Amino acid sequence: MKTIKRALMGVLACSGLLSAHAALAVGDSPGGPAVNEINLQPPVTKIAEELYHLHTFMLILCTVIFIGVFGVMFYSMFAHRKSKGHKAANFHESTTVEIIWTIVPFIIVVLMALPATKTVVAMKDTSNADVTIKVTGYQWKWGYDYVKGPGEGISFLSTLTTPRSEVDGSAPKTDTYLQEVDNPLVVPVDKKIRIITTANDVVHSWYVPAFGVKQDAIPGFVRDTWFKAEKVGTYRGFCTELCGKEHAFMPVVVEVLSADDYAKWVDDQKKKMAAASDDPNKTYTLAELMARGQQVYTSNCAVCHQPTGKGAGAFPALDGSKIANGPIAEHVGLVLHGKNAMPSWAPTLNDVEIASVITFERNSWGNHTGDILQPRQVVDARNGKLPEGGDHLTGATAASGAEAASAAAPASGA
Repeated sequence: MKTIKRALMGVLACSGLLSAHAALAVGDSPGGPAVNEINLQPPVTKIAEELYHLHTFMLILCTVIFIGVFGVMFYSMFAHRKSKGHKAANFHESTTVEIIWTIVPFIIVVLMALPATKTVVAMKDTSNADVTIKVTGYQWKWGYDYVKGPGEGISFLSTLTTPRSEVDGSAPKTDTYLQEVDNPLVVPVDKKIRIITTANDVVHSWYVPAFGVKQDAIPGFVRDTWFKAEKVGTYRGFCTELCGKEHAFMPVVVEVLSADDYAKWVDDQKKKMAAASDDPNKTYTLAELMARGQQVYTSNCAVCHQPTGKGAGAFPALDGSKIANGPIAEHVGLVLHGKNAMPSWAPTLNDVEIASVITFERNSWGNHTGDILQPRQVVDARNGKLPEGGDHLTGATAASGAEAASAAAPASGA
């Protein structure tokens, strides 16, 4: 018995130390989970508030049932124990008891089902939305397209910005570790936002606890949900459907702005889109493609191939690789169509972005091919006409073979 007590005390002590260490290492995430949080996040929508109250009601109801059932059971065992001379009654059935244990659970189920059904029906009512946004899940980022309402026409990708040094453990983790993105979803306060979800590759799930919203994003299917935030602020969520290697690296961040601030944001975004509109017919310089390609690579490729181009796991190195130094047609085909763990980037990146990132990869790190891929060539590649040339491996192999042969000739003559 003493050994068991000591073991339990040791487990409790270790648990306390671990909890204290976790609390010291990372603080509460603004708009996200809190350290040692055991309840639901504070709701900021009516649906989330209903879910919170429903959760509390169910917990209280289950607790009352637990106490009532086990209280009667333990009382019966104690008050009618054999040591006091009690003998068990012998009977085959009791109609009264059977009626009671049928009617009482039925009433309990009805009490639980009525408010739950009301909430579920309200969750699916996406009519009369002020803003409609299409959310597309990618491995491993979110795409947002403003389909209807203020901001219509705006679209962007939302990618994790947590530094790789924090992920690798070489730098201390911040309070927003794996919960920060470059482009958060922005919505106005007190407006009904309809969210349409789908996916480009595998099943994802868009989840924001403070909104009471969780909707699967399924390739080839369209699902929808809604929320109406009642408080300005930043709110964080996650992809809650296991979607591959970087599943933990695609957070959801939503900024809720006042009506005036949202109008300013929409105006700024449209100005940026007009200024940054890509012209696939323009002939770009190497410097222009390299600068844009670095941005595209950092946002889309570095998470797998690493910022250094050295690769990781199933994702091969690009620095000195056959793809980045071989025929440019193979490089373009791989980016457009994907292969194995490499997804197809054709539906995600435009022609200028693909031309830029391929040019960047072929002229970065230890790759010095001097190749320039123009957007017009990417347009042709999408139509089946791949670019020619760019094979820097054949010449290198031939040169090395010639050097080896010339070095071996004097030796054989001797």
